[in-house]
Amino acid sequence: MVVTKLTTLMKKCSNVKHVKQIHAQIITNNLTHLEPIFIHRILLCDITNYKTISHYILSILHHLRNPDSFSWGCVIRFFSQKGQFTEAVSLYVQMRRIGLCPSSHAVSSVLKACARVEDDLCGLLIHGHVHKFGFDACVYVQTALLDLYCKIGDVLTARKVFDEMTDKNVVSWNSLLSGYMKGGNLDEGQRFFDEIPRKDVISWNCIVSGYAKAGKMDRACYLFRQMPERNFASWNTMITGYIDCGSIVSAREFFDAMPRRNNVSLITMIAGYSKSGDVDCARELFDEMDDKDLLSYNSMIACYAQNSKPKEALDLFNVMLKPDSSLHPDKMTLASVISACSQLGNLEHWRWIESQINNFGIVLDDHLATALIDLYAKCGSIDKAYELFHGLRKRDVVAYSAMIYGCGINGRASDAVELFERMAGECIIPNLVTYTGILTAYNHAGLVEEGYRCFISMKDNGIVPSVDHYGIMVDLLGRAGWLDEAYKLIMKMPMQPNVGVWGALLLACRLHDNVKLGEIAAQHCIKLESETAGYYSLLSGIYVTVGKRNEAKKLTTGVEGKKIIKIPGCSWTQLVSCGTQLM
Repeated sequence: MVVTKLTTLMKKCSNVKHVKQIHAQIITNNLTHLEPIFIHRILLCDITNYKTISHYILSILHHLRNPDSFSWGCVIRFFSQKGQFTEAVSLYVQMRRIGLCPSSHAVSSVLKACARVEDDLCGLLIHGHVHKFGFDACVYVQTALLDLYCKIGDVLTARKVFDEMTDKNVVSWNSLLSGYMKGGNLDEGQRFFDEIPRKDVISWNCIVSGYAKAGKMDRACYLFRQMPERNFASWNTMITGYIDCGSIVSAREFFDAMPRRNNVSLITMIAGYSKSGDVDCARELFDEMDDKDLLSYNSMIACYAQNSKPKEALDLFNVMLKPDSSLHPDKMTLASVISACSQLGNLEHWRWIESQINNFGIVLDDHLATALIDLYAKCGSIDKAYELFHGLRKRDVVAYSAMIYGCGINGRASDAVELFERMAGECIIPNLVTYTGILTAYNHAGLVEEGYRCFISMKDNGIVPSVDHYGIMVDLLGRAGWLDEAYKLIMKMPMQPNVGVWGALLLACRLHDNVKLGEIAAQHCIKLESETAGYYSLLSGIYVTVGKRNEAKKLTTGVEGKKIIKIPGCSWTQLVSCGTQLM
């Protein structure tokens, strides 16, 4: 009677409280033989807070009086389905360690987990278990194995597994097709696609996606037109393909032609407009969304942060956190918010967010910590940035670049150089942001020769200096009095110098009262930004200093009616590189 009642209650379980009540009855009635069924039933229930239930189920699993393969297999499959792949792999290892033989569900689920985290070593070990425990004829296990090799890029072994399969389903065919297309083997993929006996919409999406990701949009479009049926993924693939190719107009045409749209379609277009710098169009689409979820807010907040609109990013973040909203920020949200705070140099707003992190349930990982290093460094809290830097589990080029740049703009040139050398010692290749940081450090310290050698070394690392790097070098040479060398460097630039580069030269000419080059630099600055009165003021200052008061007076008269935008009396590199974002 009790067993029947408990079994019925298991099927109706809807929250963690019910789970615990049922489990209490199992224990108090000494019905521990029901625990495997209990685990299985609970994992099938539609319980929203699966993270809480997963902790409870793990506790039951590890305290089973008679551990069994069925229970362990159910839990491994649950973790794999919920995207907790590392935990699924760990559970499988623990299950083997206590001597349990895996079920086909456990093996196929852990292979899926290995594929998602690209753990080829563990995958190879489990491949051995496939043979050892006799799952060679199980289509689900073999398909999972096939997918693993495709995910880790070993298409040859994947093909071998496929050819040895006695029973192939459409998922098996699609897995290998995906392997060919993701590996860039388009011709082989096309031949394999033509061999598929029963193609479904996933088969078609896979071949279209392969060509789209390779930038072959004409071929992708041709195949898209041939599709017997299309789903959201079909349309979104084409939209993404055109966005990646830089054709936002074509992407919008496909978007407008969609018979129905989902949030992914809208978010994809928002990301496309963000990439092309059209924030207004992105916001229009965001406002059109009826049901704005976390991903929607993340895409729009990121759009603002990536397009130098940090205030708007923080305003939208605050809207998301309103009391009547059920949304909670995740790591992606915080990454954009940190970027916005960094652009504003605003630590106060971040400190409030930081105090709420535990309430959000967010664990600070290396990615977020690196973003915070950038924030603290740019806000002058270099010691806090160092503290986070030393706490990183793995220091990559982004982390080093953030610290080097932070040291550079905070006048700690020796620290920046030391970090740059340590980075080279760890065989980490610097990127554009790294060089922005180290050149800024040399500039602040006035180390002209060292800075110039570093600038030249960029080409040795296969990096083409950007216009910002030239701006920093012009500022460095100019402030040291090497005005002719700075001008020659501008003349050798492979791209058009922007106002930042000419402005750096103009500031240097004002510092050293060089009329000839000052006039040239001012002419270029005024041509590029005619409404900025600061350039006239700088040139006028040079004229006054060298005694050319009539020229200064004429310049002052000519500037009347212009929009007065003063140029701060600081290093031009602060203006040149203020928009630099970590890559």
